[in-house]
Amino acid sequence: MAREGNLEPPTRHPLDWRNPGFYDEAKCLEELERIFDICHGCRRCVSLCGAFPTLFDLIDDGKTGELDGVDKADYWKVVDQCYMCDLCYMTKCPYTPPHEWNLDFPHTMLRAKAIKFRQGKVKTAEKLLAATDVHGSLAGIPVVVQTINAVNRSAVGRVAMEKVLDVHRDAWLPQLATRTLRQAAPAAPESLPVVDGERTPGKVAIFGTCFVNANEPGIGLDLLKVLAHNGIPYTLVEKERCCGMPKLELGDLESVAAAKEANIPVLARYARDGFAILSPVPSCTLMFKQELPLMFPDDADVQLVKEAMWDPFEYFSARRRDGLLKTDFTQPLGKVSYQIPCHGRVQNIGRRTEELLKLIPGTEVNTIERCSGHAGTYGVKKATHAVAMKIGKPVFKTMAQMKDGSSPDYISSDCPLGGHHIAQGFEVNQLGSPKLAHPLTLLATAYGLKDGHTGS
Repeated sequence: MAREGNLEPPTRHPLDWRNPGFYDEAKCLEELERIFDICHGCRRCVSLCGAFPTLFDLIDDGKTGELDGVDKADYWKVVDQCYMCDLCYMTKCPYTPPHEWNLDFPHTMLRAKAIKFRQGKVKTAEKLLAATDVHGSLAGIPVVVQTINAVNRSAVGRVAMEKVLDVHRDAWLPQLATRTLRQAAPAAPESLPVVDGERTPGKVAIFGTCFVNANEPGIGLDLLKVLAHNGIPYTLVEKERCCGMPKLELGDLESVAAAKEANIPVLARYARDGFAILSPVPSCTLMFKQELPLMFPDDADVQLVKEAMWDPFEYFSARRRDGLLKTDFTQPLGKVSYQIPCHGRVQNIGRRTEELLKLIPGTEVNTIERCSGHAGTYGVKKATHAVAMKIGKPVFKTMAQMKDGSSPDYISSDCPLGGHHIAQGFEVNQLGSPKLAHPLTLLATAYGLKDGHTGS
């Protein structure tokens, strides 16, 4: 007899994506049917994203009120609403392994997306949105950057982009940087000794990520300032490609494998040399900590990089426990409303960003653990932008009020894209106009490493 729910933490099985049976549509639909029927009887995840309400509406509006009244062709409507935040698996589902029902909703959605991609049913516009290396290659070229940024800000340009690229005309879009992180990053201060702690390597290699390198290098520069202030030697990794997360969410697993072949040999050298590898975007960190290790469980270098990869605040928190992090904060931040992003929560590292922000004198932190709704390209697509704003609305409203009912001075999220989505939610819902600053920028500000109290 099956137990009702897990008492153990969820565990993940390797992704058998090289097996030809993985791409068998009939078998995949059979597994979707099994999982959807379990979800129908549970419904704990209805508030997480658009996938579950879509499924339950299909069932409730069907001929029988059960899953057998839903046409299997409509299963794909559920798949299209899943952006693989992983929260159902990690925080809600009582039937994940080691439970005998072995329910892995996100990776079953990934299997379906991979089948759809292999069948050529993914639009060219979606592929272009996920081509972050292509976008990033244009950053740092002044004339090109000015032109693209002008189009992004133009109402006429946004209408054209909506027609051609299916990018919603009202969705926030990132600007290209005039100087990339690689172009702007200073070398680490000379003669810094490597001081290893009990928990932490004493030197750091930065995997800059496509977004930070090409769109918001200031986040990376603030990370470097904090490392230098704490006497930690650092270097940018020799070269990098996109981590592969945008391709994973599209179901393009061969492109994920190609990115892995470019990144892992480089990162593995730093891991072998005793570096902690830091990535300032949670989705990219998660890619190396979870998704690639599950796709390539027998690749020793992938597993080596997994063990060496850190979220920046996970590293700083461990550094503090080693007695090696300075807490000489000189600048209070006031009231900070902070959102923990989904791909940060999935790493199972605890509330490390909140922990450090609360150490700053004169700083009150209001922490929200709920999805912002952005989810990479999901939040900017014409078909899903409005849904993304709806999913994020409870987050926007909760972040707009501190516990005493006052308004925050700052809003912040470790996910840069999620942060901008939240800022747009504040604007659209007329919730005030607090400053948006990444937690690394807030930390640098608190150390007195920024100009004034602007977080700029």
